[in-house]
Amino acid sequence: MDHYMATITLNLPDSTLAQAHQAAAILQRPVEEILSDMLSSVLPSVGDVPADIQMELTRMTWLDNEELWRIARDMMTPDAQMLMQQLIQLQTERSLTPVEQKQLEDLRQEYGRLTLLKARAYALLSLRGGQPLLSHI
Repeated sequence: MDHYMATITLNLPDSTLAQAHQAAAILQRPVEEILSDMLSSVLPSVGDVPADIQMELTRMTWLDNEELWRIARDMMTPDAQMLMQQLIQLQTERSLTPVEQKQLEDLRQEYGRLTLLKARAYALLSLRGGQPLLSHI
């Protein structure tokens, strides 16, 4: 991937700029580098993510903390978890039927989707700070 630099002008609230200057002073780095690194860490890299999940991951950047916590705590239903485990076990005993194979693939895709969303939610919550993450698990 080619990396190039572009210059843009941002209008930032005084409080945001003050936070950036404080971080730059503490880390002894230029404020521009601090802001660039923060944008890179907050905006998702979705190039290697399935297309149907890219929009979901990107929109999460603008969700409030309450909604991010809801996503972070989201889980597959107990019935879906049990069915997935049963199909995985069954697969070790015999070949799955086409219907069973499709069910297992769908369940695995949903599990992967939830895992990506949860990871993104925790990453955003961690970057936003303000609350100890492990106390909410």
